[in-house]
Amino acid sequence: MADKTVDARGDNCPIPILKAKKAIGEVPVGGTLEVLATDPGSVPDFRAFCQQTGNTLLEQTETGGVYRSLIKRVG
Repeated sequence: MADKTVDARGDNCPIPILKAKKAIGEVPVGGTLEVLATDPGSVPDFRAFCQQTGNTLLEQTETGGVYRSLIKRVG
């Protein structure tokens, strides 16, 4: 279970990233943020987001058109 979940379903780029950027600050260091999005562009966007912020992308899955990204806050 993630420490926080962001529901960005129905939002297009860059809204899912902006919501995640705000929410990651509310997650304790070592905690996880789950982001749910319907924009297929969110998959590469969250890979890039984690590379740029130094956080860890733990997993990405897709179920029924919903893309789930699980991010671990590093610092």
